[in-house]
Amino acid sequence: MVCDRQWAPDLLSAVGCSGVVLGLLLLVDRGADTLTSERGAVWVTLAALLFAVLCPARVTAGEGWLETRRLLVTRRVRTDRLVSVHCLDGVAQRLLLRDAFGDRVEIDPQVLIGNPDLWHRLDEDTRRSIAAGSLLCGRTALRRLAERIDRRTVETVFRVSGLD
Repeated sequence: MVCDRQWAPDLLSAVGCSGVVLGLLLLVDRGADTLTSERGAVWVTLAALLFAVLCPARVTAGEGWLETRRLLVTRRVRTDRLVSVHCLDGVAQRLLLRDAFGDRVEIDPQVLIGNPDLWHRLDEDTRRSIAAGSLLCGRTALRRLAERIDRRTVETVFRVSGLD
């Protein structure tokens, strides 16, 4: 089983941002001498909502499956039985994986780019899906993602070896 190595630092960052915003709101309200219990509850609620928005999904993968956990929702997809893979463009790019059982998972491609172990696990399982003939749509999206990961790996190797 492999996990997103960047999840814990991202979670701490979300907690820190929410805490700083809450502290600043309370400090300004206190400085203006307008802080009441009702206003404090509003600021705490606002900070909690900010945390809910910033809280990263925890991505975990094992042989034949990939799972994402958010605050209230856990989704799992069988990566050895994928039917489609789509790259959703927009403000935040997402990779949408669907399996033969109707389950779907959306993940940030940066999670795969930053975690070679997760990418390797997903790549092996998608090759099984292709060999089994279940992956009908998405080879292009996977190839483009593989090219991005390979490019980043090469850049890292050059930077570490001093050849950049």
